[in-house]
Amino acid sequence: MLEASKTLLAIILDRVFPKVPDFFQMLTEQAIKVTYTVNLLVEYMEYSDPATADELKQNVHEADLIKVRNLHELNDAFSTPIDREDIYRAIIALDEIVMYCKTTVHEMDVLDVKPDTFMRDISHCLKDGVEALTNGFAKLGSTPAAAAIDADAARKAERHAEKLYRVALPQLFEGDNYINMFKRREIYRHLTNAAEHMALCANRLHDIVVKIS
Repeated sequence: MLEASKTLLAIILDRVFPKVPDFFQMLTEQAIKVTYTVNLLVEYMEYSDPATADELKQNVHEADLIKVRNLHELNDAFSTPIDREDIYRAIIALDEIVMYCKTTVHEMDVLDVKPDTFMRDISHCLKDGVEALTNGFAKLGSTPAAAAIDADAARKAERHAEKLYRVALPQLFEGDNYINMFKRREIYRHLTNAAEHMALCANRLHDIVVKIS
């Protein structure tokens, strides 16, 4: 009888004061999946293996499921540990990185573009940046102030990617093979767009750090 009363009380309390999802852990899980996607992008840029491209596309599908779950939990949450908008922006920024990785590989296939040195180097910048983001989100639940360093590292990686893009453009537009020029420029832009969203995600991470530290 006593045990039943406890269970009934727990049910009532859960309805009145529902548990808050662990959004920091959920963001970390999403960031880990993004890191895996970017690692596949790097591998594709290194070896141009169609099997890697297929694996990346499958991983993007899995990353999307995590994003949808996180958004669903956010929409249904009675309360959140920080501003809902900050969590939402972080979820979307992480997802945009994944989407640009997918677009990059897809269009390289469609346009028959092979990886070059700049594509490989920019993809490595993405790898460095998303690894920093993952480390930062993982610290929010325990040592949030330390995550600011990781946010800075991700922004630094984005700046490096942008510098590589600026170096690549004048070299790309030498000669008269205009079709090749515009094909490669499209790929460069997709990669730098991924880097831009990586920087946006770093800003969201830093916003969260400021509000909970």
